[in-house]
Amino acid sequence: MALMTELVSTFATTVRDVLPIACILFGFQFFVLRRPIPQLKRVLIGFLFVLVGLSLFLLGLEKALFPIGRLMAEQLTAADFIQHWRLSPSHRALHWADYYWVYAFAFAIGASTTIAEPSLIAVAIKANQVSAGAIGVWGLRLAVALGVALGIALGAWRIVTGYPIHWFIIAGYVCVVIQTCFAPKSIVPLAYDSGGVTTSTVTVPLVAALGLGLAETVPGRSPLIDGFGLIAFASLFPMITVMGYAQLSTWRQHKEND
Repeated sequence: MALMTELVSTFATTVRDVLPIACILFGFQFFVLRRPIPQLKRVLIGFLFVLVGLSLFLLGLEKALFPIGRLMAEQLTAADFIQHWRLSPSHRALHWADYYWVYAFAFAIGASTTIAEPSLIAVAIKANQVSAGAIGVWGLRLAVALGVALGIALGAWRIVTGYPIHWFIIAGYVCVVIQTCFAPKSIVPLAYDSGGVTTSTVTVPLVAALGLGLAETVPGRSPLIDGFGLIAFASLFPMITVMGYAQLSTWRQHKEND
């Protein structure tokens, strides 16, 4: 009964959030374009599906994904787990290298959630169609997944060590600017968009929960200062890996032609 009450409450909140979008779309259609909506019944049913789907998704985040991400962070940083797997002598203070399972989990969760990201799949399919097959769907998805995995693993290492986040972000965007000057011009806009589509429905909840869980369990870390920022890494590094993927492909093609 409590679950149904939460679902109804979430559905009402979703309707309130989606209502401005519907008003803008229908308002422009009726009062600016002054044309009827083709297949209005189908559009209304689609909006209903959106509302139901968003409500179930938001409730699932609260009940499953957020708790799982936080629980995994707590378990991987638990004292008994670290002591069992630690690399440094047990009589010394914990070293950042003792958290290597955290980095491995961050890498794996970053890669797997990105592969399953619906927005990335959509962008990869469109890029493949527009480029007449020159850009492979799986090639783009794997390049982005590698970037997210590296970014989240590095972000987890930053939380453990406590280094300021701006050092990493500045250095990363310097690399992006330099790569932009040398990467094939056709891949640069797609690389920039690839960084944005990773911060969507599947990736963000788990990554945010992981960051907050790490900041709460690693000694000396603040959830407010250190818990956030992993999503920035997930957006930055795919731009680097996608442009790097294109640069390597271009280099191999020139080498084969020579």
